[in-house]
Amino acid sequence: MFETRFAVMKLMIVMMVFIGRANAAVLGSYGADPSKVSVSGVSSGANMAVQLHVGFSSTFMGVGAVAGAPYYCAQGSVLRATTLECSTKGNPANVDIPYLKSKTESYASSGKVDATSNMASDRVYIFSGTRDEVVQRGLVGKLVEYYKGFVPATNIKTVYNVPAGHAFITEDYGSSCGSNSSPYINDCDYDQAFEILNHIYGNLQQPTSSTTANGQLLSFSQSEFFPFYSSLYRPMAYTGYVYIPTGCVSTQNCKLHVAFHGCSQTTLSIGDDFYTKTGYNEVGELNNIIILYPQALINTWLVNPLGCWDWWGYKDSDYGKSVHILLFW
Repeated sequence: MFETRFAVMKLMIVMMVFIGRANAAVLGSYGADPSKVSVSGVSSGANMAVQLHVGFSSTFMGVGAVAGAPYYCAQGSVLRATTLECSTKGNPANVDIPYLKSKTESYASSGKVDATSNMASDRVYIFSGTRDEVVQRGLVGKLVEYYKGFVPATNIKTVYNVPAGHAFITEDYGSSCGSNSSPYINDCDYDQAFEILNHIYGNLQQPTSSTTANGQLLSFSQSEFFPFYSSLYRPMAYTGYVYIPTGCVSTQNCKLHVAFHGCSQTTLSIGDDFYTKTGYNEVGELNNIIILYPQALINTWLVNPLGCWDWWGYKDSDYGKSVHILLFW
């Protein structure tokens, strides 16, 4: 357990300092403020964001979940994830929130996740589109119920009134608002990236139509985080992406936000859309927030043909623990 926690801390330090590779070149050193680190995601990315927030609550100050499920919802069962209560077809009323909360506390008491008390002052944003045909509103409501067990209700922002399909929502890019198909980025005249980040950090400057992301968009090697995996069982793509705002090139106290794509949103599926068109970079540019975009991998050997993040245990049933979150992020 000590070795695993040491590896976790090493990963977090790398996240905050950003020493990696970009097209075989070494990235510069960008010192992010360790007290201003947050995470968000859409669909399976929302579930991974929740897992990361709960698993490493001493690191993350807030989370944004777009069409997400409660922590440990699938409980290591692909049946729960695809057919039963955590799926499109199932009945979310059967999600046992008291059990999931007690499981979280049990993991925390044994050191498998961070202490739940770390979440007491965190900020949580939760979204469900009225036309989402993939993740039911009832399941998203269960996520709200779960977080109310650890976070003050006043710190939780829910948005249920946008006629959006299953997608990340933008001000002016993507498919029609009610679409439930690729690239799962919809134009709903709603700046979701800003709303998430502003709820978490507060008092942010909102981009306008004339705002441009003039910072550095860099690629980096993710391989250093899983050097012991063979090519057949790699949980992540070789390359991830990071946006460095202009003001963070020389500043050492910028904020850091990790943004997880959803299923069918890897670069193999939609190119650069998620890390260039979702609006995060523009918000980051105006407010000195470094945006990190990890990339999952389409991998049939891991029963992950859509490049989803592991929220049901496609490798093993320990997916909700810090050890597994580390290995599969």
